[in-house]
Amino acid sequence: MNISKLLSYQSRKFPNQEAILTPTERITYQKWEEDVNILAKNLQALGFEAGDKFIIHMPNTKEFLYLYMAVIRLKGIVIPINAKLTTNEMEYIINHSDAKFFGTHELLFDQSGPIEDIRHLTCIKTGESVGKWIAFDELLQGEPTVIENDSTEDEEVSILYTSGTTGNPKGVLFTHRNILTVATMICIEMDVKQDSRILHMMPLSHSAPLHLFMAAGLYVGATHVLAPTFTPDLLLKTVEKERITHFFGAPVAYLLTAKQPDINECDLSSVKYWIYGGAPLGQQEVEFVKRRFSTESLVCVYGLTEAGPNGTLLLPEDHEYKSGSIGKRAALHCEIRLVNEEGQDVGINEPGEIILRGEGTMKGYYKDPKKTNESIKDGWLYTGDIATRDEEGFFWVIDRKKDIIISGGVNIYPSEVENVLMTHPQVEDVAVVGVPHSEWGETAKAYVVLHEKIDSLETEFRQFLENQIASYKIPYLYEELEALPRNATGKLLKNQLRELHQERTV
Repeated sequence: MNISKLLSYQSRKFPNQEAILTPTERITYQKWEEDVNILAKNLQALGFEAGDKFIIHMPNTKEFLYLYMAVIRLKGIVIPINAKLTTNEMEYIINHSDAKFFGTHELLFDQSGPIEDIRHLTCIKTGESVGKWIAFDELLQGEPTVIENDSTEDEEVSILYTSGTTGNPKGVLFTHRNILTVATMICIEMDVKQDSRILHMMPLSHSAPLHLFMAAGLYVGATHVLAPTFTPDLLLKTVEKERITHFFGAPVAYLLTAKQPDINECDLSSVKYWIYGGAPLGQQEVEFVKRRFSTESLVCVYGLTEAGPNGTLLLPEDHEYKSGSIGKRAALHCEIRLVNEEGQDVGINEPGEIILRGEGTMKGYYKDPKKTNESIKDGWLYTGDIATRDEEGFFWVIDRKKDIIISGGVNIYPSEVENVLMTHPQVEDVAVVGVPHSEWGETAKAYVVLHEKIDSLETEFRQFLENQIASYKIPYLYEELEALPRNATGKLLKNQLRELHQERTV
């Protein structure tokens, strides 16, 4: 089986089943299959060949899913990217990935429009054609011609870009087997079936929404309900109207929605599982969400993009006493260990690095065998997350070896932000760390050493960063120091900066 064949299979088995629901359309599996064949045929006419890279820069719309499947059908490599990336960030990915095609949405055209100057790119957009941009709707004209994909499960299918600690994004390369492995895991662990109705509000450019929930729904022929953005009000209304059974969101999505004054007036009884990931919820937060949502069906998922993502589960029955933990066992098709620097298993309550193993693990980093070999050793993926395991077997993440900040379920890599801030003429030294935030889990805080005093740090640096990095990466908090804490060898002591913030907020 491969991902392309899954769609063809479901279109034959459940031709009239609703496959994609948008605010304005209801598309069956048969219609999805026919449109994908038309789109694939027209992409071929534009010169698309097997192995070509196609970047998708879109919110959660039908065009995203159409392009995703059409590229895979033609044995291309599909590259979904975050809708909030700046032009410079997109250009880096275009060049690094060797992409030949780029598809964007008219809602995002202000950011992506300038990339038409990259000569080798074929550019496609929704809405009207502009300049060298081809209108997406023009590529849906014609009669469907059956196109089959005979790829094996071990052939490459997609690249997801995740920022690295060096400041440049890394391309995580997946095979059909990787994605199908984690999709089947979700189907079994989360009871996803043909009559399931999955709400996609978190960006499909991220691994969990795309690989865990979109692919799982496709695997069984479920219904995908798409929303191009998240708001608490829209979440509640959509769940009630479309009788949603599964929703995945960042913790902040639950916390914000739980504060909605009319939440008790909404019928949320159709939901089997409320799933969250990217960061754990503490005991008080869990009790608040459970009370406001009137549910006992919260599930926390932990995993890395590089793992598929696959990892661990904190099941509903464990939330009463173990909230904040990531669970006590690996999910289906995955193994977990905690190891020390020598690769040996650690004892109870002893810190160790989380390592994961399973067929969902990436094939490797695109064009970077060195980093691949550093991350995957003897089949085990070294996550960089430090955790302990308690007497009852539950895992607790206590630190991130690579200082990744997870804010609202989205990864922020401090060095990437630091590298840009260092180009400011008044910045002598800088460090960005994650500090606690009541709704987002964490937020980024920048500590700066300046050549000359600046009146408003927040105003100055937010304006400076605005067009250089995506908005979600820009720190909300700033503090000036005379010097950053370093050890005798000059290594930055970020733990002291986090402690400093905690002292000043007590």
